[in-house]
Amino acid sequence: MTAFHLAQINIARMLAPIDDPIMADFVSQLPPINALAEQSPGFVWRLQSEGGDATSIKVYDDDMVIINLNVWEDIESLRQYVYKSAHSGAMRDRRRWFEKFDGSYYAMWWIPAGHVPDPQEGKERLEHLSQHGDSPHAFSFKKVFPASA
Repeated sequence: MTAFHLAQINIARMLAPIDDPIMADFVSQLPPINALAEQSPGFVWRLQSEGGDATSIKVYDDDMVIINLNVWEDIESLRQYVYKSAHSGAMRDRRRWFEKFDGSYYAMWWIPAGHVPDPQEGKERLEHLSQHGDSPHAFSFKKVFPASA
């Protein structure tokens, strides 16, 4: 077992409320995409409410902003899930449901294995990345830092 795991947060601003017909196709994909994550090699944990996803968990003052927070064993496991699984279809179609984001909409950081990050921690890491760029504190796939950093 490794001493560190990779935490990841991403946010999106919906084009309409979650129960609007515009969002229906996105909402219908949540259970299978979340199940795919949980079955993927390297998956450790994901934030979820009693409803089984994180769409009702609010971290920002803007109710249209939703978050996703998860933990993986390593970068490659997350990269495989995000870009090389059925999840990539949802990424490709995201403009159907979400506004184009100016700035960082996702961040990653290393955590001690066993630590469960909370949404505020994720929000702080994302804000740090937006303000300072990639660093050991928060980074993107563009410039990955090793866990030892």
